[in-house]
Amino acid sequence: MPPYADAISQHYAARWAPPVAESRGGTRLPRDFTILLIPRSADTSAYATVCMSQMADPERLELHLFTRAATAPAPAIVELLQAVAQYHRTATPLGLGDSVNFGRPYLPGSRCTRGLISAPAHGGPGLEWLDVPRVRFLWLIPITEAEQRFKTVEGLEALEARFEKAGLDYLDPARPSVV
Repeated sequence: MPPYADAISQHYAARWAPPVAESRGGTRLPRDFTILLIPRSADTSAYATVCMSQMADPERLELHLFTRAATAPAPAIVELLQAVAQYHRTATPLGLGDSVNFGRPYLPGSRCTRGLISAPAHGGPGLEWLDVPRVRFLWLIPITEAEQRFKTVEGLEALEARFEKAGLDYLDPARPSVV
Protein backbone atom coordinates (compact mmCIF):
# COMPACT_ATOMS: atom_id res chain seq x y z
CA MET A 1 0.00 0.00 0.00
CA PRO A 2 1.44 3.44 -0.91
CA PRO A 3 2.47 5.56 2.14
CA TYR A 4 -0.35 8.11 1.72
CA ALA A 5 -3.02 5.39 1.53
CA ASP A 6 -1.41 3.58 4.45
CA ALA A 7 -1.50 6.74 6.60
CA ILE A 8 -5.23 7.14 5.94
CA SER A 9 -5.98 3.46 6.64
CA GLN A 10 -3.93 3.56 9.83
CA HIS A 11 -5.80 6.69 10.97
CA TYR A 12 -9.13 4.84 10.69
CA ALA A 13 -7.74 1.71 12.39
CA ALA A 14 -6.27 3.70 15.28
CA ARG A 15 -9.58 5.48 15.96
CA TRP A 16 -11.96 2.64 15.16
CA ALA A 17 -10.83 -0.88 14.27
CA PRO A 18 -9.11 -2.68 11.43
CA PRO A 19 -11.32 -3.08 8.33
CA VAL A 20 -13.11 -6.37 7.73
CA ALA A 21 -13.29 -5.82 3.95
CA GLU A 22 -12.30 -3.40 1.24
CA SER A 23 -13.54 -2.58 -2.24
CA ARG A 24 -11.43 -1.10 -5.01
CA GLY A 25 -12.42 2.05 -6.87
CA GLY A 26 -13.74 2.60 -10.37
CA THR A 27 -11.74 3.26 -13.51
CA ARG A 28 -12.01 7.08 -13.28
CA LEU A 29 -10.73 7.22 -9.71
CA PRO A 30 -7.14 7.22 -8.47
CA ARG A 31 -5.49 3.83 -8.69
CA ASP A 32 -5.10 3.58 -4.90
CA PHE A 33 -8.72 4.57 -4.09
CA THR A 34 -10.49 2.04 -1.87
CA ILE A 35 -13.50 1.85 0.39
CA LEU A 36 -13.04 0.15 3.74
CA LEU A 37 -15.76 -1.61 5.70
CA ILE A 38 -14.98 -1.07 9.38
CA PRO A 39 -16.94 -2.41 12.36
CA ARG A 40 -17.90 0.34 14.81
CA SER A 41 -20.08 -1.54 17.28
CA ALA A 42 -22.28 -4.61 17.43
CA ASP A 43 -24.93 -2.82 15.35
CA THR A 44 -22.94 -0.26 13.33
CA SER A 45 -20.41 -0.37 10.49
CA ALA A 46 -18.63 2.44 8.69
CA TYR A 47 -17.82 2.62 5.00
CA ALA A 48 -14.77 4.84 4.69
CA THR A 49 -12.91 6.20 1.67
CA VAL A 50 -9.15 5.94 1.27
CA CYS A 51 -7.42 8.20 -1.27
CA MET A 52 -10.54 10.06 -2.35
CA SER A 53 -8.12 12.97 -2.19
CA GLN A 54 -4.53 12.68 -3.24
CA MET A 55 -1.30 13.84 -1.66
CA ALA A 56 -0.93 16.63 -4.25
CA ASP A 57 -4.39 18.09 -3.50
CA PRO A 58 -4.30 21.46 -1.69
CA GLU A 59 -7.05 20.29 0.70
CA ARG A 60 -7.39 16.59 1.41
CA LEU A 61 -10.74 15.01 2.32
CA GLU A 62 -11.96 11.52 3.13
CA LEU A 63 -15.57 10.57 3.88
CA HIS A 64 -17.32 7.90 5.91
CA LEU A 65 -20.93 6.76 6.04
CA PHE A 66 -22.52 4.67 8.80
CA THR A 67 -24.87 1.72 8.25
CA ARG A 68 -26.27 -1.14 10.24
CA ALA A 69 -23.59 -3.73 10.99
CA ALA A 70 -22.31 -5.60 7.94
CA THR A 71 -19.74 -8.32 7.35
CA ALA A 72 -19.49 -7.84 3.60
CA PRO A 73 -19.60 -4.62 1.56
CA ALA A 74 -23.04 -3.57 0.30
CA PRO A 75 -22.74 -2.88 -3.44
CA ALA A 76 -25.17 0.07 -3.23
CA ILE A 77 -23.03 1.86 -0.61
CA VAL A 78 -19.76 1.12 -2.42
CA GLU A 79 -21.20 2.45 -5.69
CA LEU A 80 -22.52 5.55 -3.95
CA LEU A 81 -19.15 6.38 -2.34
CA GLN A 82 -17.39 5.78 -5.65
CA ALA A 83 -19.76 8.26 -7.33
CA VAL A 84 -19.25 10.87 -4.59
CA ALA A 85 -15.47 10.43 -4.81
CA GLN A 86 -15.57 10.76 -8.58
CA TYR A 87 -17.65 13.95 -8.28
CA HIS A 88 -15.11 15.31 -5.78
CA ARG A 89 -12.21 14.49 -8.12
CA THR A 90 -13.70 15.55 -11.45
CA ALA A 91 -16.44 18.15 -10.85
CA THR A 92 -16.39 20.16 -7.63
CA PRO A 93 -14.15 19.59 -4.61
CA LEU A 94 -16.36 18.87 -1.61
CA GLY A 95 -16.10 20.11 1.95
CA LEU A 96 -17.89 20.66 5.24
CA GLY A 97 -21.54 21.64 4.77
CA ASP A 98 -21.75 20.62 1.11
CA SER A 99 -24.56 18.42 -0.20
CA VAL A 100 -24.52 15.88 -3.01
CA ASN A 101 -27.36 14.38 -5.03
CA PHE A 102 -27.09 10.59 -5.09
CA GLY A 103 -29.56 10.34 -7.97
CA ARG A 104 -31.32 7.47 -6.20
CA PRO A 105 -32.10 6.30 -2.67
CA TYR A 106 -28.85 5.47 -0.89
CA LEU A 107 -30.34 2.09 0.01
CA PRO A 108 -33.45 0.43 -1.48
CA GLY A 109 -36.63 1.86 0.04
CA SER A 110 -34.94 4.89 1.57
CA ARG A 111 -36.27 8.45 1.26
CA CYS A 112 -32.67 9.71 1.48
CA THR A 113 -31.49 10.57 -2.02
CA ARG A 114 -28.92 13.19 -1.00
CA GLY A 115 -25.86 13.34 1.23
CA LEU A 116 -24.73 16.03 3.65
CA ILE A 117 -21.06 16.40 4.51
CA SER A 118 -20.85 17.04 8.23
CA ALA A 119 -18.36 17.02 11.10
CA PRO A 120 -17.80 13.49 12.45
CA ALA A 121 -20.11 13.57 15.49
CA HIS A 122 -19.86 9.79 15.97
CA GLY A 123 -16.29 9.35 14.81
CA GLY A 124 -14.55 9.26 18.15
CA PRO A 125 -11.75 11.44 19.46
CA GLY A 126 -9.24 12.68 16.96
CA LEU A 127 -10.97 11.31 13.85
CA GLU A 128 -11.58 14.60 12.03
CA TRP A 129 -7.93 15.46 11.36
CA LEU A 130 -4.81 13.53 10.50
CA ASP A 131 -1.89 15.90 11.00
CA VAL A 132 0.83 14.32 8.83
CA PRO A 133 -0.08 14.33 6.04
CA ARG A 134 -2.87 16.85 6.72
CA VAL A 135 -6.20 15.13 5.85
CA ARG A 136 -9.74 15.93 6.99
CA PHE A 137 -12.20 13.11 7.70
CA LEU A 138 -15.90 14.06 7.46
CA TRP A 139 -19.22 12.24 7.81
CA LEU A 140 -21.51 11.73 4.82
CA ILE A 141 -25.07 11.67 6.21
CA PRO A 142 -27.86 10.44 3.91
CA ILE A 143 -30.61 13.10 3.85
CA THR A 144 -33.90 13.70 2.08
CA GLU A 145 -34.51 16.20 -0.69
CA ALA A 146 -36.64 18.28 1.72
CA GLU A 147 -33.79 18.35 4.24
CA GLN A 148 -31.39 19.54 1.55
CA ARG A 149 -33.79 22.33 0.52
CA PHE A 150 -34.15 23.33 4.17
CA LYS A 151 -30.35 23.48 4.56
CA THR A 152 -30.08 25.65 1.44
CA VAL A 153 -32.58 28.17 2.83
CA GLU A 154 -31.97 28.00 6.59
CA GLY A 155 -28.33 26.88 6.77
CA LEU A 156 -26.33 23.91 8.01
CA GLU A 157 -26.67 24.75 11.71
CA ALA A 158 -30.46 24.96 11.43
CA LEU A 159 -30.63 21.53 9.77
CA GLU A 160 -28.29 19.98 12.33
CA ALA A 161 -30.46 21.48 15.11
CA ARG A 162 -33.49 19.76 13.52
CA PHE A 163 -31.55 16.47 13.46
CA GLU A 164 -30.74 16.84 17.15
CA LYS A 165 -34.28 17.83 18.15
CA ALA A 166 -35.76 14.89 16.20
CA GLY A 167 -33.22 12.41 17.59
CA LEU A 168 -32.09 11.52 14.06
CA ASP A 169 -31.66 7.77 13.58
CA TYR A 170 -28.94 7.99 10.93
CA LEU A 171 -28.83 4.19 10.67
CA ASP A 172 -32.45 3.88 9.56
CA PRO A 173 -32.68 4.08 5.76
CA ALA A 174 -36.48 4.38 6.00
CA ARG A 175 -36.41 7.24 8.52
CA PRO A 176 -38.84 10.13 8.00
CA SER A 177 -37.61 13.57 7.00
CA VAL A 178 -37.00 15.97 9.92
CA VAL A 179 -38.53 18.84 7.92
